[in-house]
Amino acid sequence: MNGPFAAAPSAPADGAQGLAPLWIVGLGPGPADWMTAEAVAVLDEATDIVGYGPYVERIVLKDGQRAHGSDNRVEVDRARAALALALEGRRVAVVSGGDPGVFAMAAAVFEAIEHGDPAFRTLDVRVAPGVSAMQAAAARLGAPLGHDFCAISLSDNLKPWPVVARRLEAAAGADFVIALYNPASKARPDQIHDAFALLRRVKPAETVVVFARAVGRPDERIVVTTLAEADPALADMSTLVMIGSTETRLIDRADGERAWLYTPRHYGRER
Repeated sequence: MNGPFAAAPSAPADGAQGLAPLWIVGLGPGPADWMTAEAVAVLDEATDIVGYGPYVERIVLKDGQRAHGSDNRVEVDRARAALALALEGRRVAVVSGGDPGVFAMAAAVFEAIEHGDPAFRTLDVRVAPGVSAMQAAAARLGAPLGHDFCAISLSDNLKPWPVVARRLEAAAGADFVIALYNPASKARPDQIHDAFALLRRVKPAETVVVFARAVGRPDERIVVTTLAEADPALADMSTLVMIGSTETRLIDRADGERAWLYTPRHYGRER
């Protein structure tokens, strides 16, 4: 068999020989035309598509394909189920929004391999990258990630909040552009307010702040403001929050449209 599910020439000479690889696929932020050609090919050939329910629902199934959607916060269980299907000889695609290696399913699959059935280690596991939320937001805005930046998840489901706060304060003090993932949810409504209180103690009031919600989807909304004026309540789980560095700046446009936002490649020069 040719295509993404063809076995690698170096397939192990044990029980996994002849099994198709398991793919972990990035769907991007939303629009189908933001998926890579590789991701499209994997989804076209898969027999089983495994993922968080809303992501699986974005895929139009072909005859013979099976969808395995599950709730959020069961990532490792989902990964084990996908690995078990691959061991049965199914052509499995594990899907994530954005890029699967950025706060998503790739890490969960490898965690399941490390701590699970030894047979999982005989599988050929491949990752198809996708457009991450911060890349999609940056493309809408101009070039805010043009200099050093970092990504921090505000979720404290899998790490304690003091660790999140310490990392956020360090990134702010080092003057990175900061992309905040998982900023708020119904179960975690307060962390985003705590994060902004911390940032306001460290960074200048005029620092550019962006709330980029549902980028690429019909309900897209982008708000550009300052750290002093920002309303943390604008953020939900569909929002990517971006905090500029002291170098990040706006360029007014002649047509009156939203200003371009960029962070220069140099640092510390006079403006």
